[in-house]
Amino acid sequence: MLIPLATLRAVRDGSVTVAFRRWTQPRVRVGTKLRTAVGLVEIVSVDEVDPGSITDADARASGAAGRDALLEALAQRPGDHTYRIGLRYAGVDPRIALRSDTDDLDGVRARLDAIDVRSPRGPWTWSVLSLIERHPGTRAADLAPMLGRERLPFKADVRKLKELGLTESLRIGYRLSPRGRALLRQGPSTDAARARR
Repeated sequence: MLIPLATLRAVRDGSVTVAFRRWTQPRVRVGTKLRTAVGLVEIVSVDEVDPGSITDADARASGAAGRDALLEALAQRPGDHTYRIGLRYAGVDPRIALRSDTDDLDGVRARLDAIDVRSPRGPWTWSVLSLIERHPGTRAADLAPMLGRERLPFKADVRKLKELGLTESLRIGYRLSPRGRALLRQGPSTDAARARR
C-alpha cells in the first residue's frame, strides 16, 4: 500500500488515522506493519464501506480537504470496492538501530552464509556488499550490470542486506551502514571464503 510522504508524516503526528482505497479485494491485513519513510505504520482495521456513508470527518481523518475531494479522488481509481483502512504510527524502523549494532557480527556472518548456501545462483552477499562499499550513492540500474545481474533481482538482494541492517538506501543508490562496514572489514567466515575460491 503506497502512502504519500506528507500523509505518512501526518500519520506519525496523529492527524491522519485512516486511508481510503478502491480495490477489487483488500490488499492489506490487520496487524501488518508497513516500513515507510517515517517508520512503522500499522494497519489497525480494514473495512469495506459504502462511499455514500463517508463523512467530512472521515475525509479529514484521511488528510483530504473534505468528503467531496475524497470521493472525487476515489472515483479516479480502479477497483470495485471502497475500503477504510485504520492506520497508526507504530514506532521507528527497527533496521535503523541494527545499522549501528556491531555486537553480533558472527551471527550476521552466519546469516549471510545461509543466504548464500540457499541461493540458486551461488554466493552473492559479500560481492554485493563490496560493490556498494566501492560505489556508494550509485543506482541499482548501474550497480547490477557490474556483477552481470538484472536490476530488479539485484534490488531484491540489496533489500535482504538492508533487513540485516547492513545497507542504507540513499536518495540515489545505497551505502553500507556502520554494521555493514564493520562486517566487511572482518570478511566472510573461513568456510564461506573457501567456497568462493
